[in-house]
Amino acid sequence: MDIYEQIVELRRQGRRGAVATIVNVRGSIPSFKTAKMLVRDDGSIAGTIGGGCVEAEVWQAAREVMESEKPRTLTFDLNQDPKYDTGLVCGGTLEVFVEPVLPPALLYIFGAGHVAASLCQIAAAAGFEVIVSDDRSSYATQERFPAAREVHALDFDEAMRRLDPNESSSIVIVTRGHRDDMHILRWAVQTRARYVGMIGSKRKVIKIFETLRQEGLPAHLFDRVHAPIGLDIGAITPEEIAVAITAELIAVRRNAGAALPHMSWFKSADQPRTSEQEQALDQALDEEQP
Repeated sequence: MDIYEQIVELRRQGRRGAVATIVNVRGSIPSFKTAKMLVRDDGSIAGTIGGGCVEAEVWQAAREVMESEKPRTLTFDLNQDPKYDTGLVCGGTLEVFVEPVLPPALLYIFGAGHVAASLCQIAAAAGFEVIVSDDRSSYATQERFPAAREVHALDFDEAMRRLDPNESSSIVIVTRGHRDDMHILRWAVQTRARYVGMIGSKRKVIKIFETLRQEGLPAHLFDRVHAPIGLDIGAITPEEIAVAITAELIAVRRNAGAALPHMSWFKSADQPRTSEQEQALDQALDEEQP
């Protein structure tokens, strides 16, 4: 299996890594331009860029790149730095480009109503591979969700048993009822998913969070839950809500560091619990329930 096949296999397994490529060479080095090395998330490697101290430093940089998800370029002067004089090099300089290898950005949508339909279309256009689950076969269809990678018309318990979100995946909960939303959220916060979001007004979110905490779920499990879901852009219609959710998914996916107008408020108990926007959102959510 060559290095390209191993990259494909790594992504298929939902794992991450980094690829180091020699992109520039001056003088003599113990490898060749375009030589590649794959560093997997468990630290194992495939391929080589020449061995020795250079490869060891690139390995460490690759570990950092796969965590930050941002590429780096490293420059090594083998003539001037004595630490590279290990008998493996002949002198010269080289540049190594290290880029992350990330698994597909999977988005699991629970629910197949109006918001889900719009979200599938917009999120797919933004590069997410969408998997839709709903317990109504008349709603969970490929015709209704043409952009989805998979559509499951299953009881939610069965869907949750079949699905195994990884650390790079996202879960969005937009079912037609509060009971189903709470049931799925109970499962979602205990998965490896990077992002968990649930639609709903402040009143609904308070009730669900209080119920789940009373059941004994640790508070830290809710740290990555975004509820109400999406960036606060004043969204009202299903299409607008889908845009707000997708924007938040992108911000999490890209590790956006800037302060975001986030709609998650539940950690701030002194926030007011009613507003014109909440009333409008409540109305939109009521219309969402088929």
